[in-house]
Amino acid sequence: MSLQSIDISCSNEYAPLQKVIMCEPRYIAINDPNHQEFKNVPVNIDLALKQHRHFVRALKNHGVEVILLPPDKKYPDQVFTRDIGFTIGTTIYVAEMETYLRQGEDKSLIQWLKQNKMHFHHLENRKMEGGDILIDGKTIYAGVSTRTTIQAIEHLKTMLPLYDVIPISFNETFLHLDCVFNIVSPDEVIICPDAVNGVHVKRLASRYHFIEVTKDELLTHAPNILSIGNKKIISLPINEGLNNKLRQRGYDVIEIDITEITKSGGAFRCCTLPIFRGD
Repeated sequence: MSLQSIDISCSNEYAPLQKVIMCEPRYIAINDPNHQEFKNVPVNIDLALKQHRHFVRALKNHGVEVILLPPDKKYPDQVFTRDIGFTIGTTIYVAEMETYLRQGEDKSLIQWLKQNKMHFHHLENRKMEGGDILIDGKTIYAGVSTRTTIQAIEHLKTMLPLYDVIPISFNETFLHLDCVFNIVSPDEVIICPDAVNGVHVKRLASRYHFIEVTKDELLTHAPNILSIGNKKIISLPINEGLNNKLRQRGYDVIEIDITEITKSGGAFRCCTLPIFRGD
């Protein structure tokens, strides 16, 4: 398929994944202040690349078309393509990155989108990252974090009047909303209730069944799984407790080790920018 004919469509976090944007961790480095245990431990680039390619191969084996952005040595966190943008409906919203280490990644993605004639909207002067945005039909959950401001969320509301955009406050130690909360089906979510504002926990509990994880499991990126549809979920082998809970609920858990990449602060959802999910 020519890249110029790529379709864009995403309406939730769990429909069959068909197309995704990723980037190899060729220049990955540890910059996340929440992972000080790795501060003086260099990332093994060769191992990170090997693990990432294993992840890409697994996606392709499940029918997912993987589009790889060219890595740029100026952006050590570029592997985390989810943060650079998010897809709602038929538009890719490109973030303006908050942290100086990532500023410029949006311009790199925009250049690529323009070259391939893909529909996008640049959220200029609006601090918002894709790791804080989760969608479920006409509902958008937006994490209020150090990377996403309430002002940017209010702006998103005005842009998407047909959606219910719900700000979610959580423990900002965990950087993005998808580090503490993830949607795996129309009625089930992975969540650490201790890391989310109690008011929001009650609201979410009225809509979803909780698959709970502990704060300790947040340190191993348990919620940051990737659903590829048909109750198939990609998860880290280290998160045995969550994986067992998912299997007990009928999910097919595909375990892939990307722990060399997670040293830098993100797992499967962080490493993927879906641009097309089927029904």
